[in-house]
Amino acid sequence: MPPRGGPRQQFLTEEEKKARPKVTSALLKRIFSYLLPYWKQMLLVLCAIVISSVLSMLPSVLTGRIIDEGLIGRSMEKLVLYIVLSLAVTLGANLIGVLESYLNSWIAQHITFDMHNKMYAHLLRMSHRFFTTNSQGDIITRMTSDISGVQQIITNTLSSILSNSITLIVALVIMFRQNWILAIVGILVVPLFVLPTRSAGKARWTITNESQACSDEINGILNETLSVSGQLLVKLFGREQREYERYEAVGRRQVALNIRESMAGRWFRVALSTFSSIGPMLLYLAGGVIMMRYDETLTVGDITVLVTLLGRMYGPVSQLLNIQVDWIRSMALFTRIFDYFDMVPEVGQPAAPVHPVTAKGEVTFEHVDFSYDPDRQILRDVSFQLPEGRCIAIVGPSGSGKSTLINLIPRLYDVTAGRVLFDGEDVRTLDLAFLRSHIGIVSQETYLFNGTIRENLLYARPDATEEMLLDACRQANILDFIEKQENGLDTVVGNRGLKLSGGEKQRISIARVLLKDPALMIFDEATSALDSISEQKIQDAIEPLIASRTSILIAHRLSTILAADEILVVKDGEIVERGTHHELVGAGGVYTQLYETQFNKSADAPPAQEYSEGE
Repeated sequence: MPPRGGPRQQFLTEEEKKARPKVTSALLKRIFSYLLPYWKQMLLVLCAIVISSVLSMLPSVLTGRIIDEGLIGRSMEKLVLYIVLSLAVTLGANLIGVLESYLNSWIAQHITFDMHNKMYAHLLRMSHRFFTTNSQGDIITRMTSDISGVQQIITNTLSSILSNSITLIVALVIMFRQNWILAIVGILVVPLFVLPTRSAGKARWTITNESQACSDEINGILNETLSVSGQLLVKLFGREQREYERYEAVGRRQVALNIRESMAGRWFRVALSTFSSIGPMLLYLAGGVIMMRYDETLTVGDITVLVTLLGRMYGPVSQLLNIQVDWIRSMALFTRIFDYFDMVPEVGQPAAPVHPVTAKGEVTFEHVDFSYDPDRQILRDVSFQLPEGRCIAIVGPSGSGKSTLINLIPRLYDVTAGRVLFDGEDVRTLDLAFLRSHIGIVSQETYLFNGTIRENLLYARPDATEEMLLDACRQANILDFIEKQENGLDTVVGNRGLKLSGGEKQRISIARVLLKDPALMIFDEATSALDSISEQKIQDAIEPLIASRTSILIAHRLSTILAADEILVVKDGEIVERGTHHELVGAGGVYTQLYETQFNKSADAPPAQEYSEGE
């Protein structure tokens, strides 16, 4: 008799069927390469499964002895002996099963540990373009749930295939040893109550999917209407009743589906339960005929053993029929993971990297072109030189390619034509760690980790002393703020610096870059999103820095631009003007337009006409 309700049936969704991966020998070889380092443990698991499967069948065999020799033979000694043996064998099988589970878990944990480490190291090597073009959610999913799913594959799918196959083989061997005719009868009966169960399970699976869709819709309503922003919108537009009616309608639909799901196949299972009892009855009938008419050596105990083994075969057969679903999902998981592993980093370490001893921070662009894709060119024939100790400002309309230009220097992207030189060497030939360690960038999008100010500063230089930290904060014009905090440098900044103002975060960011002590400092719109007071404090921190080291400025504040030795005006990816402020402001070009519309808003900016008349 099969277990009540039978094992849960699984079916592939339509999406899974369409995306079914192609299983090749190369894919299987690659998968098993992760198991190979743990082949000794896998061998132990296999031995444990074999021993456990054999031992788990022995109580069924001993049941026959209990009946024939203990009860029918009226031998108390043998009755007790076989009962004790049956209990001992059951205990032994269970203990070995515990060992098997431990080994499975150990292997799965170590393999996923290896894969997590390999994936994380691989993602850290991926270029900046990878993170800007791929969904962050998809990246995290591959890193977490996809690899975690491998653990389920090892502990469940592979283990299930092995244990069920071995259990089935052992049961068949014992049945054929007992009586080959009854064994054949048993084999023919098994599909009669296994296959119909799958039909009932499929109907229930369809309803479950519909119910899950309803559940997702309910969660969507709750997330939208009970969030801070969503609830405010509901109140402001007076939509409380409408949202309640929407929620109530979906909830009512889910109730109906849940009832259908609980009743799905109920009558069928009643008939199936009755029908499945035919199998044991057929064995009893066939066994009785053989025992009474053809083979007097066949005993009641032998028939009971066969009936018991028939029931034990139901689970393994049904699970092996379902294993295709788990197998396909497992292959899909590995395929998704390997897709990421096979992505080659667009920007990587050169084959024979140059390792200079020191860095001066000189930058040269030679006829540089750049495009994110063939249909979208960003930079065209950009050439300029930044000598050591000098400062240039890059200005231009929004979207003209200013930030893209500076991203080419630390090789966040590589040029599509031309060369970018750092201290006279093509950046593509320099050791990547050396190059980036000597370039400091302060961007308008400041990112702070959820930790203390000290921890965020030490990210740039873990060996920095207290004196070095305080000096960097003093130069960044943030020390006064830190000293006013109760915990000083150990003040927690919150997730992404949530507990600090924009100006405070930006100045901490500047201090962090200063600790790095780069040869080249780049300020990319470092004050564009701040109020005037915060902007002035950051400006006061930036001006001494650009006077003391090689630097590049992308700024909208006139006083910052005036401090530059040369101004490059970029429009549509090209340098259309270059020179000093006095040379450009009265020329009537792009810079003049920017000056009149953007730079001339500050109090320190006289009108362009004064400059043109003075010259």
